[in-house]
Amino acid sequence: MPNIKSAEKRVRISERKTAENKAVKSKIATYIKKFKTAIANKDVQVAEIAYVDVVSLMDKAVSNNVIHKNNADRRKAHFAKLLDDLKKEVK
Repeated sequence: MPNIKSAEKRVRISERKTAENKAVKSKIATYIKKFKTAIANKDVQVAEIAYVDVVSLMDKAVSNNVIHKNNADRRKAHFAKLLDDLKKEVK
């Protein structure tokens, strides 16, 4: 345990921020699952909506320093490719 008052405060802030970041990452993971389920079911309309939601959540997470920009960009590109492949396959 910290002995200094400011160190105690930093511990409390760190715990709160960790919980907030974990909630954001969990929400992103949930929307990713929805997107991948739509891809697996070959449902283009649902996949497009889910893609927009996932991209939006990732961009917000990047702006709040929850995830790294390169991580988000890499994942968004991967999901865009999955969506494009699905559109080509359905046509």
